[in-house]
Amino acid sequence: MAIIRKQHGHFLEDFQPGSLLRHKGGKTITEGLFAIFTDFSMTANPLAKSRRYAQAYGYRDLVVPPGIVMAVVFSQSVEDISENARANLEYIDMRFGAPVCVGDTLEAETLVLGVKGSTKNPTLGVVHVQTTGRNQHGEVVLTFQRKVQVWKKDAGAKLADGEAEPRQIAVDLTIPGYDARRKELAHFSSPDTYFEDFTPGDVYEHTRGRVVTTDHIMLTGILDNTSQVHCNQWMVTESPDRYVGGQLIVFGGIPFNLCLGIASADIADNALADVRYVTGRHTAPIFAGDTVFAATEIREKRDFPGRPDLGLLASTLRGHKFRKEGDQVEKIEIFHLELEQALKRRSHYV
Repeated sequence: MAIIRKQHGHFLEDFQPGSLLRHKGGKTITEGLFAIFTDFSMTANPLAKSRRYAQAYGYRDLVVPPGIVMAVVFSQSVEDISENARANLEYIDMRFGAPVCVGDTLEAETLVLGVKGSTKNPTLGVVHVQTTGRNQHGEVVLTFQRKVQVWKKDAGAKLADGEAEPRQIAVDLTIPGYDARRKELAHFSSPDTYFEDFTPGDVYEHTRGRVVTTDHIMLTGILDNTSQVHCNQWMVTESPDRYVGGQLIVFGGIPFNLCLGIASADIADNALADVRYVTGRHTAPIFAGDTVFAATEIREKRDFPGRPDLGLLASTLRGHKFRKEGDQVEKIEIFHLELEQALKRRSHYV
């Protein structure tokens, strides 16, 4: 009898700049997956809550929030890119294209852009990649770069240090055209979250919070995210110095979506699309038992090219948690995201 132990995921020495990895499986957005993640993340936008509203706005079905699209595509890349990672470091230039609705199937591929070993720790390094997700019709739904800290399997292994040029991915943001009859549905969204309501410099401290329980393991599994730091407690317990705090780390896509969802009631329930996430990073880990809060700073307002009914709102979203020791309460930033969203103008929709 043979004992076979297959390796899953790549280690730092396995990556080659310029190599293209087509991730297996794909993922269909079922009504179950959609309902679990939109309800958990507290999404307020009626495009994700009411089929009647979404179809009246020209979409085939309920619209999957962009953060959830990111989490699904990201998770498809995990086995090849970050199953053996220590931490996800940064998101770069995440751009959204074709809208994703319930029933769509997403597929992903990743181009390796760079590999660099750590100068301080010979067992670690950083991999820079570009991931692109497409729907069943081959349309780009999003593309983004990320940097991830990955373990080496052999501390003495040579690395393919170097860089490759990112691909120029055409991303066509699709927003259905204007229809004045949609004014009849204005009561579905908040009356004070139109483009005209925001002022650069204002900061919205969102009052809602959401605790993350051990259900994060189930949520991560539903996405097919196989990273062991989110689900393998034995591995973490056996090497507590290797893994942060000796606890399972919550998959970053969960606080990512929670922050977007918590903010949506004050900022984005009149958004028709998230256009771009310029840059983002997780600044501290989340563990089961932590409660996620968020705040949004309005940075800039611009016209949306070719759409007088819309405006482009640029903001900075920051997530945080609290830690209490005795009588002292410490606020800890956990997430930072610079984003641009297409918001309806009251002048056209009310």
